[in-house]
Amino acid sequence: MTESRSRVGFLVAGERVQGSGTPFSSVDPATGEVNYEVAAAGAEDVARCVEAAQEAVARPGWRDMRPHERARILSAIADGIVAKADDLAAIQRRENGKVLAECRTQVASAAATFRYYAGVCETTGSEVTPSRGDYLSMTTYEPVGVVAAITPWNSPLTMEAQKIAPALAAGNAVIVKPSEVTPTAAIAVAEIALAAGLPPGLLNVLTGTGTETGVPLVRHPGVRMVSFTGGTETGRAIAQIAAGRLIPAALELGGKSPHIVFADADLDRAAAAVQDGIFEGSGQSCVAGSRLFVERKALDRMVALMRERATSLKVGMPLAPDSRMGPLASFRQRETVERFVQSARDEGGEIIAGGARPDDAALAAGAFYLPTLIGGLDGSARVVREEIFGPVLCILPFDDEEDLIAQANGTAFGLASGIWTSDVTRALRIARRIEAGTVWINTYKQLSIATPFGGYKDSGLGREKGIGGMRLYQQAKSIYLGGVKL
Repeated sequence: MTESRSRVGFLVAGERVQGSGTPFSSVDPATGEVNYEVAAAGAEDVARCVEAAQEAVARPGWRDMRPHERARILSAIADGIVAKADDLAAIQRRENGKVLAECRTQVASAAATFRYYAGVCETTGSEVTPSRGDYLSMTTYEPVGVVAAITPWNSPLTMEAQKIAPALAAGNAVIVKPSEVTPTAAIAVAEIALAAGLPPGLLNVLTGTGTETGVPLVRHPGVRMVSFTGGTETGRAIAQIAAGRLIPAALELGGKSPHIVFADADLDRAAAAVQDGIFEGSGQSCVAGSRLFVERKALDRMVALMRERATSLKVGMPLAPDSRMGPLASFRQRETVERFVQSARDEGGEIIAGGARPDDAALAAGAFYLPTLIGGLDGSARVVREEIFGPVLCILPFDDEEDLIAQANGTAFGLASGIWTSDVTRALRIARRIEAGTVWINTYKQLSIATPFGGYKDSGLGREKGIGGMRLYQQAKSIYLGGVKL
C-alpha cells in the first residue's frame, strides 16, 4: 500500500493515478509519525473518473449481467476481504488508531456485508402489480448510474462496505471519496474487487479533501446519486447541492444518543454496556451513547460504577493486547474533544473522571485522551447538546417518564437510543416515544446488516442496510403491456 519511493495513488478504472490535487500525509495517531504521502484528485481527475464510471456502468457486460452472476462477484469480494483480513486491519489501525481487535471485527463485518448483498442481489425480484384493465403491469428496479459514496474516518471498512456492496448489487458504478484521515482502506477493497472479477471502472477511489475532491465530485453532472456518512453540517451542504441538481442523497449523519437506565435495571450489566457504548472506538461513533440518563434514585450507584469502569479502562497503543481504547483518530480531533471538555468546565460541569490526556510517557506522542465522565450539567450545556465524537459521557438524572422523554428528545439529533429496565412494557412504551432510528432494549450497539439503519431529525435522510439498502441505489420503473386479459 505504501508504494515505495512514491506517494500512494488513488484508483480510477483499475489504474493507480497520482492526480493533480494537493498531496497530503497520512499520520498514525498513535505515534504522530507519517505513514505515507497520498495523492489527491483535482477537478480534472474527478471528471475523468466520472467519465470512466459512466462508460463502465453502460457496458452490456455489467448492465445486462444477471443477478446471480453479479452476486457471484460480490461473494468473491467477500472471500478476498477475508483472505486479506490482516492487511486490511493493519491499514485501519495505522490510519485511525483503533485497537487491533476492533479493526479485525470490522474487517469481518465488511466481508459479511458483501456476502449479505450477494444474497439480496440474487433473490430480490421485481413485482407484477394488480391489473385494473386489459394490461399486464409490473414494476422493475434499475440502477441510478454513477453513485458518489463519501465515507468517514471513524470506521472506514464497515462504512465503505455498507455503501459499495448494495450500490454494486443494484447495478451501479461507485466512486468512493474516503476521508483524508483514512484514505487507503477503500483503495485496498477496490483492488480486491478487481481481483474478484469486478470490471474496471465500476469501483473507483478518489482521495483528497472535501473542498478539492469532494465538492467537484458531488457537483459533477455525471454523478446521479450521493451517499454520505459524516457530520451534519457537511451533510447539509451536500443536501443543498443535491437538491439543486435534483438527485437523491442518502445521509447518515451525527448523533447524541441517550442511553437510559431505570433503577430496576441490572445496573452492572447496564454499566458494562454504557462503557462499550461510549468508549469503544474512543467514542468516535455516530451511535455512541454519549448522554447517560439515570433514574435519580439509582444515580449515585450508577455514577460509582461508571467511575470505576472509566478509571480502570486500559488506554494504550493499538497493538498492545491489553489495550481497550486507542488514540483519537487525529490530533485535530483530540483538540476538538479538549475544547468541548473545557466548555463543560466553563459552564460549571463536574469532571467525574478523565478530562485530560494520559499521564503516560509511552503515549505522549499520540492523540490519546482519557475516558471522561461529566456531571452537574443540564440539557442547555454545549457538551450535552452537541456531538463531541470522543470518549466523553455526560451523566444526567431524571425523575419520571415525562421528564426523561423531554430530556432525551431535547436535541437536534435522533440516531439511536438505549433503554435498560426489567419492565418490558415500560421499555416498549419509552421506545415508541424516543425520536431515534434505532432503539436498543437491555443491550446496546447490536447492529445487523439485515436491519435498516438511519436517523430522525438532523441525524440524516434515508435508510441503509437491509433489502431496502439495495433499493436505495435503484429507481423504480413501471411497465404496462397492453392487450392482455388476466
